[in-house]
Order: sequence, then C-alpha cells, then structure tokens
Amino acid sequence: MRDSGLLLHITSLAGPERSGTIGRPARELIDFLSAGGTKIWQMLPIGPVGYGNSPYQSPSTFAGNPLLIDIADLKELGLLSHWDAPAVQPDKRVDFSAAQQEKQQALRRSFEESFSSVQKDLERFSEENPWALPYARYMALSGHYGWFDKWPTAAKRHMKTPDAETEKLLNTLSDEIHYHLYVQYVFDLEWKRLRAYAAQKNVQLFGDIPIYVAPGSADVWQHPELFQVDRDLNPKRVAGVPPDCFSEDGQLWGNPLYSWLSMWFHGYQWWIDRLNSMKDRFDLIRIDHFIGFANYYSIPAGAKTAKNGKWVKNNGILFFDRVKKKIPDLNIIAEDLGLINDRVKKMIAHCGYPGMKLVMFGLDGDENNGNRPENIPEHCVAYTGTHDNDTVAGWWALQDSEARKKALDVLRLRPEDDFCDGIVRAVLSCKAERAVIPMQDYLALDNDARMNHPGTVGGINWQYRMMPGDLSDPLLKRISLLNREYGRFSK
Repeated sequence: MRDSGLLLHITSLAGPERSGTIGRPARELIDFLSAGGTKIWQMLPIGPVGYGNSPYQSPSTFAGNPLLIDIADLKELGLLSHWDAPAVQPDKRVDFSAAQQEKQQALRRSFEESFSSVQKDLERFSEENPWALPYARYMALSGHYGWFDKWPTAAKRHMKTPDAETEKLLNTLSDEIHYHLYVQYVFDLEWKRLRAYAAQKNVQLFGDIPIYVAPGSADVWQHPELFQVDRDLNPKRVAGVPPDCFSEDGQLWGNPLYSWLSMWFHGYQWWIDRLNSMKDRFDLIRIDHFIGFANYYSIPAGAKTAKNGKWVKNNGILFFDRVKKKIPDLNIIAEDLGLINDRVKKMIAHCGYPGMKLVMFGLDGDENNGNRPENIPEHCVAYTGTHDNDTVAGWWALQDSEARKKALDVLRLRPEDDFCDGIVRAVLSCKAERAVIPMQDYLALDNDARMNHPGTVGGINWQYRMMPGDLSDPLLKRISLLNREYGRFSK
C-alpha cells in the first residue's frame, strides 16, 4: 500500500482567526486532502507552547494548546453566546502574542458563561485524564508566580512534599484552576470532533511527540522522580546534540533529561500513559529524536554551549518491548535522523518501526547516500524535507553551481526543469510506503516560509502561515494527478 501525506502545522492554516485552528480551517484542509487522494495529514506537536512559541517546549506533554481551539466551534457547541472578533488582515506570519491574547479573552468569556452547565462533564473529564487537574493547578500557580524558576521552593516541591501555604494559595486560586481545566475539556471536545471528521473523510492524523519535556513543566512538577533534577526541580544535566558540520557549538536544547533507571523502576508508566494519550488523538505518531532511546547526549546544566556534553547509553530495546506489550497496535514512526551508530541501528531493527528519509539530504552526488531517491527503502516515510530544514526553493537558492549540478543529476532533471516539482516527484515516485510533502514545497515557497531554524529561539520560527486561496483548485488538481501518477491516490 502506497500513501501520500501533507506536512503542515495547525497554526499555519489560513482562516478568520489570527492563527490556524482545529475548527473549520482544519476541516477545510481535510476536505482538500480527501478530494486530492492524500491520506495523511502530518502536524507538529499540539501541546501548549512555551518560550519562543516552540511546540517542542511545552509546559505539558498531555495538554492541548488553547490557541488551536476554534471560537466559531465554541459557539456551535453552545459554549459561547457571541463573539465579535476583530477583522484580521491576512498575513503570511502568525502574530502569536495577539492571537493568544484574543483567544484567551474568548475562552474566559466562554468559561464565565458555560462553566456551571458542564461541571459534571468536567469532573468526568478530570477522572478520565489524571494529568488534567495537576496541570490546571500548575497553570494557576504559574499565573500567580510567573516562570517556574521564580516559584518559591515550597511550591516547587509541593507535589511530593505538600505544603500548607501552597495548598492555601491553591484554594484561593480555585476559579483559575477550574478555568484551565475547562479549557482542556473544550480542547478535547473539539479535537474529538476533528478526529471523527478526518475518519469520515478517510484522512489519517499524524502526530508528533517530542522526546523531551520543557524545563519546569507540569510533567516535571508532578513527577520529579522521573527526571535528572535536584530537590528544587532544577535540571542537573540537560539535552542537546554535539557539534557537527551545521553547528560548531552543537545544539543546547536545555530540556531536563530523564532518569531512565527510575522510569524502568516505575514500569515506564509515564511513557505508556503519554503514548496512550497520543493514540487517542492520532492514527500515526512520529517520535522525535528517536536515537535518544539508544543513547542520549548529556550536557551539564548551566553550560553555555553543547561542546562539553557526553553520550550516555540507554536501553531503548527494553523500553520499546514494554511499549509493544502494553500498546500492541501503536503506529510509531521513528525520527531516526542524526548520528546513527550501531546501537541505534540495532534498536531500530529490533523495533521494526519505519524510519524517515529526506531526499534533500540525498542530493550530494554520493551513490551510496541512503536519502538518494533510488536508495530509499519501502519500509519508511520519505520527505522532501521537514519543518527543521530549508524549504526546497530556499535550499536551491542557496546552492552554488556545482551543488546544483549534482542535485540535478541525482534527480535526472535538466537545468530548465522546475526543481521544486522535480524533487516532489522524486519523493512520490520512490519505493517508500508513505511519502509526505510539506505544504511550503507544494507551493514552491522560499525560506521566508521556513518553519524552524534548529538551535535558535525567536526570529520567524514557527510563524509560517498559508494565505487565503493557497488551497486552490489548480493545486488540488496537481496533487490529485501526482497521487494517481505514482500510485498513491487514496480513495
């Protein structure tokens, strides 16, 4: 079976709000995909965003991002009587600050109007999702104290060493706790609506799970014993990747590392719960930085760069054997990009999960390059590139004549051929079971539309947004013809 997919984050959808949502804009994309025979919609993590608006730095690995809630859907569900949103001038970038401020105003009004009518539903939601109430309490304390590093010691330790003063404060913050619980309940309602609509249209939702959690997140606050943190929940060692040809300092991510011995002692239950939560929301799940389950890069907390880190071995085979026993029907895609050593290869072979191939990485002229189109195996997901790379048009613009000649030779293109179209065709025509194209590459957009520059914070990261009219009839016809031509059309 050969399928095709589209990579596009929800915030990048065009629509009437200041950011894409899981309401009508998402359903319109699903209609577009279904009509064009595209079976898979891949997106980035859907959790609340943290500093820099990165979906990979979330205050919770279980919660949904309030920004993705659709205001019109709130009204349709009877949870908001009216909302006169200001007219939004279409822009090719998301203004996260304005979008979050506007969305919070709408959600606050919805909470005031509807909380009393859904209290029993909220109690049931909280019972079914044990993470929800601790997350709501965490968010209430964050609203009171600010960033986690500003919290008093007693509040940081409260989940494991209850403190009377903190508990008293939480009692006074009960309305705020109920608000954050209500927002997650609403997100769950809207998400289930979206998932059902996608299933009706024969479109699979493909989610993304970051391997790590953010510093001072609700997950660390609730389960400090599972992380390499001190008594005040400050990281002892943090995550990243070592220096390479792309970065002489490496990448200092700053996420607290897991205590894998403690994870094992607790039966990996936190991870099992996390993966079950993802399974409830998605048909396919990409695990980011999959190599970290075989060996992870450990950097001393407080380091300025990633230069002085060290590799630490991890027993990923033991972990995934447990996952397969507990969740046998989980559809995992391994993000196996990066430093692939023998330990990683052994783990991937043992697990049997399909990995990823990026044709943009296979254009160097090396006939043995595993990302070269004719070398891509059947059991994988093939891409032009991902959210962490240049767009195809952006990459092409940066290459010198020698690199361009090699790329054209690999793709069997002439200098006058459309390079973006050529690489898209190379991905769709390769042997891979699944082939996924970022929307920016279908639209042949330059690096102004690039989603992320790894190792950087701020700038235009995460801000790309489609323009109204990008989901055009000519694009639909083109994608439909490509899917049919390469045997990937999903009926």
